[in-house]
Amino acid sequence: MIKAFLALADGTVFEGSAFGAAGEVVGEVVFNTSMTGYQEVLTDPSYKGQIVAMTYSQQGNYGINEEDIESWTPWVEGFIVKEPCLVPSNWRSTETLLGYLIRNRIVGISGIDTRALTRIIRDKGAMQAVISTADRDLKSLVNKARSAPGLVGRDLVKEVTCKRPYRWDEELWRLERGYPKSAIAKKYKVVAYDFGIKKNILRNLAEAGCDVAVVPANTPAESVLDAKPDGIFLSNGPGDPDAVPYAKENIAKLIGKRPIFGICLGHQILSLALGGKTYKLKFGHRGANQPVQDLTTGKVEITAQNHGFAVDVDSLKGIADVTHINLNDRTVEGLAHRELPLFSVQYHPEASPGPHDSQYLFKRFVDMMERNK
Repeated sequence: MIKAFLALADGTVFEGSAFGAAGEVVGEVVFNTSMTGYQEVLTDPSYKGQIVAMTYSQQGNYGINEEDIESWTPWVEGFIVKEPCLVPSNWRSTETLLGYLIRNRIVGISGIDTRALTRIIRDKGAMQAVISTADRDLKSLVNKARSAPGLVGRDLVKEVTCKRPYRWDEELWRLERGYPKSAIAKKYKVVAYDFGIKKNILRNLAEAGCDVAVVPANTPAESVLDAKPDGIFLSNGPGDPDAVPYAKENIAKLIGKRPIFGICLGHQILSLALGGKTYKLKFGHRGANQPVQDLTTGKVEITAQNHGFAVDVDSLKGIADVTHINLNDRTVEGLAHRELPLFSVQYHPEASPGPHDSQYLFKRFVDMMERNK
């Protein structure tokens, strides 16, 4: 086994075994509490700039398949696991997790105490880190982590957004035929801003009756309105929402013109466009087991989440109402404008990976478009 090292900016160093491609990577180290879903995590563009540690001890048990990817390539900077499974067992598996990491040049490390790492992140906050199979000078690795730029102020959206517009017509997965193409004409025309959009979000929109046109993150508001959509969707994405001013400016021009639905980074950008503020969380929310209460119904749902920033609710007083809250730390998980047809959530109702408790939100968007036709 090839040795690998994980060095944190606080000076902590873990020694383990290489798991993935050889080399060296730098990123913000964060943890994800999902028991399954490593393939969706690896391919979620929201993880651009981050090294992800999975808290569940075993990873790779069910291998890799071509259907469950959330983007056209993995986006994590590095991957950390406690115990890798090298012989997966699943009827859909076509490749091992190790083979997938090597093929996509993702540097990883295994065999370290991921619980100890998680405790450090929880106590001290997410921080810059280095995984290396090449440099064995521990002081050098720590210095690299300390000198690496953080996520605040970095525009990572421009690195993950699509290069040109495209249409989407794939619906949710069926056991008998995988992901079917839309067989009937869709009633609602939706323009989706791609800040790092996940495929299962698009599938849920199509399943709900939307004809979806995906556009790059810097698409002018005027071009969106020229398409005469019934609604506008704002996607998830990586990094600091304040570092994407062009998105805020375009969305501000669209507010009140069409119904708007935002998820994750889209929720944060919409809040900024309304005049609100965002702030960085100490270690963020990442996993498929976050309890959220829908204040409009009183119901509690278990949600999938992946974000390191949050909206300052006080900055939107008198403009938007809180519709969802996180029951762990009481942070904002959803907002709705008091007068205009727009709403957003901080978490991931497309459930990939994660539970399906929140899929009703796509119907809520469709109902909003119907009322405003």
